Amino acid sequence: MPDPGLSPLQSSLPGAAASFTARVLADAAAHGHAVPHLLTETPAVPAAPHPEAPAAAPLAAPAVGPVAVAPPSLPEPGWVPRGPSGLGTAALSLAPRAEPPAPPVAPVAAPADALIIPGLYWHPVPEPDPVRVEEVSLRIKNWAVDEVQLFPEDWEGQFDGFSVGRYMVACHPDAPTVDHLMIATRLMVAENAVDDIYCEDHGGSPIGLGGRLLLAHTALDPLYSTAEYQPQWAESLHADAPRRAYRSAMEYFARQATPSQADRFRHDMARLHLGYLAEGAWAETDHTPEVWEYLVMRQFNNFRPCPTITDTVGGYELPADLHAQPAMQRVLALAGNACTIVNDLYSYTKELASPGRHLNLPVVLSDRENLSEKDGYLKAVEVHNDLMRDFEAASAELAAGCPVPSVLRFLKGVAVWVDGNHYWHQTNTYRYSLPDFW
Repeated sequence: MPDPGLSPLQSSLPGAAASFTARVLADAAAHGHAVPHLLTETPAVPAAPHPEAPAAAPLAAPAVGPVAVAPPSLPEPGWVPRGPSGLGTAALSLAPRAEPPAPPVAPVAAPADALIIPGLYWHPVPEPDPVRVEEVSLRIKNWAVDEVQLFPEDWEGQFDGFSVGRYMVACHPDAPTVDHLMIATRLMVAENAVDDIYCEDHGGSPIGLGGRLLLAHTALDPLYSTAEYQPQWAESLHADAPRRAYRSAMEYFARQATPSQADRFRHDMARLHLGYLAEGAWAETDHTPEVWEYLVMRQFNNFRPCPTITDTVGGYELPADLHAQPAMQRVLALAGNACTIVNDLYSYTKELASPGRHLNLPVVLSDRENLSEKDGYLKAVEVHNDLMRDFEAASAELAAGCPVPSVLRFLKGVAVWVDGNHYWHQTNTYRYSLPDFW
């Protein structure tokens, strides 16, 4: 056979954008539609409005460089960094402005009972639509109880206290319908069931974790086997609550998602499970990783699968070749990393009070860099802030370099998810409290 030669190099981001543009133009021409060039005349593509939701705010132009705010050297309790309007608080523009931008809207204040970490860099968000919160909360509990038998009766208070409806409505304000919101909500609940029941509070253990995760992952990425053994595998998907939840949530998701979106999600869930395994292995051997090793683990064991599906929940698709670009992957990794360190900070006291030793960034920093508990926590705040600013700078750079409508909307969705995730942690006083370091 002739030598096929080397595989072609991966396309650059501009090349991927040009390829996507060419496909759109060719399709439009085939159907007799006039379409402006996506890189020069990018029209806004608004989401379908929710009937009870207020009208969306006008789209604002993206920043073109790194966004940073220097917090005061001695922040007072209750200090809220206002920062830029940023990718997390203002929509990205899909067209250049011919006129000066409107004056900035006054920032939204944090709720009165919110947990405030002095010095933490974050963006306030509007209160989530209460009508949607109530509907999502009702539907997700019915799903958990009736469809997948997720938890015994004595766990009901913990399920309600998780406030998943408020969480998902805050993270996905552009979802066109409650049905779209439910896609994310079921997956979020299923992922937490796997974490709690296999790894953490409700009977989890590092012993045998790999086998449990592998079988659960087949509820997302199905087995294709012989006629003799396929039915046994299918029956196993009903064997425990995590597998029942994964199977059902994935079925709902796959009905709404494109094949590439579903495959993207499976890939990020495999990343998540690999992170669970690393953390479990360290727990089994009583190993405290180096700080950089811990951050490696947290890039896998983090929230990344959630913002990854922001386009599916929004009712559109970021094309696979644009999603796969290194610049977009860097944005997603930084977003997931920042969100996960937020979890480390807000769950710090909760984990200290739990049985056993829980690894989180403040604990690892204190151990590996010989810091006091307070100084380890404060340095973790600095690490989070650096990650947030790197995320915003990478997002702005990508938005300026590839102003394709689906890229801009996806970047906006990821940024809103980051802010909504912080909002949920900050306001969930049922689950979280702060250390007395100030």
